Amino acid sequence: MEYLTPEDPFAGSEVTWILADLGLRLVHQRPRARHGRSGPSVLTAVRVERDHRVWRTTDLLLGLAVPGGTTARIVRSEEFAAAVAGRVLPPRDADLALRTVHRTLEEVSLQRHDLSRWLLSSGIFESWPPR
Repeated sequence: MEYLTPEDPFAGSEVTWILADLGLRLVHQRPRARHGRSGPSVLTAVRVERDHRVWRTTDLLLGLAVPGGTTARIVRSEEFAAAVAGRVLPPRDADLALRTVHRTLEEVSLQRHDLSRWLLSSGIFESWPPR
């Protein structure tokens, strides 16, 4: 899904994929300026509940920034720690987030931090970021 981000001074739109079977949301922001530099793609741990008509996602606050061409890194750890300490994020969800992000970091590392290769190895054959 792609949607406009009119209030963001740097990003003109954002592309989001929900990778439900992997427990991840993949986001890429497209720069507002035609020659602007885009930031890293971000994988965020999510809990996905779906029925035949509706998907609901819960952001688990821990993510992985994958800039491409360089090492992926864990992001939003401060928010995650505060949510766990404040009991806003239940222990079950915190454990799921940690396991999901660390598993994904290992898998992306095995693909030399190349998100497109990681997607292929995960059985996702669409190109990223979408054109």
